[in-house]
Amino acid sequence: MTVEIFNAQLGETDTNKGKLIYLPQKKNDFAARIDWVSPAQESLAVVNKQYLLYSPRLKQAFLGRIDDAKIAGLVNEVMAFMNVSKDQLKANYNIKYVGQEKLSNGTITWHLEFTPKVKKYYKTAEIWADKNGTPIQMKVVQNNADTITVLFTNIERNVKIDGSVFKINLPKNVKIVKG
Repeated sequence: MTVEIFNAQLGETDTNKGKLIYLPQKKNDFAARIDWVSPAQESLAVVNKQYLLYSPRLKQAFLGRIDDAKIAGLVNEVMAFMNVSKDQLKANYNIKYVGQEKLSNGTITWHLEFTPKVKKYYKTAEIWADKNGTPIQMKVVQNNADTITVLFTNIERNVKIDGSVFKINLPKNVKIVKG
């Protein structure tokens, strides 16, 4: 996956590349792991509402809960597009079909725009889904015009996932910082 974060005030874009493993679970819960390879190597795992972010270059790991008040709002917003029903989306967003589009990786998609019915930290969220309904690209336009765009590539569907993949093994010299 590729994540581009555009800062409208500075006119600059930061790009991160990595691999995502995502496993939906019951009642809007999930397990996920992201291993970033560029620009810096880092690993993030989320299991049972607990996150661990490991930065080898800093020799630090940050540990906390995603339901902590500081993080919960953002996580809940992101998850609103991953594990909810069509009826829940319709209840919370004005949905606009923008049209059929071809992404930079050649995938033909349906482009949808979601505008929250209640004021949020963002103006719109956009999703480009393939013929199977799988989100291939997502973009959030924040109230300050900053954007976050995520492009998924090399998607593997219905793959058996061993739960141990979500465990990050830390070296002994790593300082753990609780969040």
